[in-house]
Amino acid sequence: MRTFRAKDVTWLKQLGTFLVNFTEFNLNAQILSGIQAEGYQTATPIQAKAIPAILQGQDVVGLAQTGTGKTAAFALPLLQHLMGGPKGQLRALILAPTRELADQICMSINKLGAKTGLRCATIYGGKVNYREQYRTLRGGIDIVVACPGRLLDLLQGGKNKLEQANLQQVEMLILDEADHMFDLGFREPIYQILKYLPKQRQNLLFSATMSSDIRLLADKVLNNPVSIKIGESAPAASVTQTLFPVSEALKTDLLETILQNNAVQSAIIFTRTKHRAKRLAEHLGQLGYKATSFQGNLSQSKRKIALGKFRHGELKFLVATDIAARGIDIDHISHVINFDMPNTAIDYTHRIGRTGRASKLGAAFSLITKGDRRQIRSIEHLQKKRLQECIIPEFDYTAKTKAPTELTTADRPRPFSYAQDNAGYRKPKPHSHHKNFAGNRRRKTIN
Repeated sequence: MRTFRAKDVTWLKQLGTFLVNFTEFNLNAQILSGIQAEGYQTATPIQAKAIPAILQGQDVVGLAQTGTGKTAAFALPLLQHLMGGPKGQLRALILAPTRELADQICMSINKLGAKTGLRCATIYGGKVNYREQYRTLRGGIDIVVACPGRLLDLLQGGKNKLEQANLQQVEMLILDEADHMFDLGFREPIYQILKYLPKQRQNLLFSATMSSDIRLLADKVLNNPVSIKIGESAPAASVTQTLFPVSEALKTDLLETILQNNAVQSAIIFTRTKHRAKRLAEHLGQLGYKATSFQGNLSQSKRKIALGKFRHGELKFLVATDIAARGIDIDHISHVINFDMPNTAIDYTHRIGRTGRASKLGAAFSLITKGDRRQIRSIEHLQKKRLQECIIPEFDYTAKTKAPTELTTADRPRPFSYAQDNAGYRKPKPHSHHKNFAGNRRRKTIN
């Protein structure tokens, strides 16, 4: 696997400091029109590196975090390639791990290619008619963004064994969020789908991490690929991160105080379980906030409605489980709040990547208990820095909870016990030398 270097393209000098305008990629005028309509002017690092290589017809493996602009990094050269051939044929396939991400990718492609005449559609499970999806695959669509499970079902005949989808005209295959697809158990469906594709095609693979599984997939799918790495496993520098120590029983009360003391314009609040997300969203609604839950118990249509209202500013808070961590691309999210910490440091990075997108400033607040201490150390080790802690002087850290969202035993992480998690948390002293469960670190106070 070789590495793409800036010297391979003469105009790509001093990468990282030299701003590359999209006009320098020599894209079709109709594509440039879509770029201008979206307000893009200069390429992000992943775009500046990936677009030239893809335009040259090379296979690419890209390591990049969410919010770095990787959708446009593959969408723009994809549109450019398809402009040079017949329209109305399925010539490009994009695999994505979640319905939300599939919708987001397709929406971006349709916006960027609004003047091209190329059409993109999605294929995923849920309450979606099989025959309608067969017609999508056969009815004049140029690009399909699919979740592996439902696509494989269609390829194998689905509920109607008389029908079968055909991917023999596909010229470009793109695997987006490959690590997350493996996390969700899509390893075998991906390998099965590859059997239905023509051998001669261009392949692009994007992932946040390069595990041994992803490397094996890259070796199997890609042909002498260009390797591009942009800030692997690191959150965007535009996101400030703050930890708020608190007992489990007082989390909801502290969240109320944080929302009152901070200019939170729009936020995703992450919880551990879907039932907890629902209860917390209802509680925020009772406090007068425009909030809704976004979790697996909602139907796909309700999830689309909730996401649409949040996107257009009709809702201020989206209380979500990790189903939303990689499928939401909304520029105006000012904050990400971890009401519950995620399972892994990588998941934490994906969560907070929902804010601070496109070089905009964002903030990530995490409510942490004593049971989260090991996780905090893992995150700090990954980022190679200490995260700043914060206490709020006017908040009573010794009060008894009055909030209705107290955890049940089933909601709690293991191996820590219910009694341990609900033990009283003594109000820390706001001294810079204060020693806490994460070690000696500086602590700030909100005034």
